[in-house]
Amino acid sequence: MITKEKKAKVIGEYKTADKDTGSPEVQIAILTARINELTDHFKTHPKDHASRRGLLKMVGNRSALLKYVSSRDIKRYKDIISRLGLRK
Repeated sequence: MITKEKKAKVIGEYKTADKDTGSPEVQIAILTARINELTDHFKTHPKDHASRRGLLKMVGNRSALLKYVSSRDIKRYKDIISRLGLRK
């Protein structure tokens, strides 16, 4: 579970406007933070299959958002994957 402080920090780092909380960049960054925390969780709890299903859903959601951004503006797409350290 991502804490409020960490979520606010991620939003502050990736926002595109002052009151931006819903842009694709922010959504992708929040999903990436949640995915990273769940990945660490699975190192200690490898048989937690219910959470693994949630992880796969988040990965699919992030993939769809990345596909949306890449179809709209390739520069924004390349910027976000480089800032998050994602491979594509």
